[in-house]
Amino acid sequence: MGMRTRTQQWRLGTLVTVVLAAVLISACGALDRIGEPVVAIEGGDPRLGRDAIREYGCISCHSIPGVTGADAHVGPPLDNFAERRFLAGRVPNDADTLILFLMDPKYVDPQSAMPVTGLTEEDARHIAAYLYTLTED
Repeated sequence: MGMRTRTQQWRLGTLVTVVLAAVLISACGALDRIGEPVVAIEGGDPRLGRDAIREYGCISCHSIPGVTGADAHVGPPLDNFAERRFLAGRVPNDADTLILFLMDPKYVDPQSAMPVTGLTEEDARHIAAYLYTLTED
């Protein structure tokens, strides 16, 4: 059992590199998966919602599963959002109320600490669709 030749070393190194790359690509793909919303949002696309969450700065206040950089603790964590009965602890968690709350939180709950972020209705629908994918499963 002598020393390996340079060709054997190169092949082994290449094999290890290919395997590691495959594992990383697979892991990244798994993290990028977004399930179907538990609540149907007409005109809402969860993938666009995840992007809008970053665009509108939601990550500055909330920890949000599946959103890179969303690990803040100013507002409540949004994990398992689809399973919550209430928004802001006060109003029903239904699609219409959520969309309105995202666009104008103070209108829905005057005591809410959530700021008005300038969300369009279209982006609010996308964000709502993403939030409704967040379940325990």
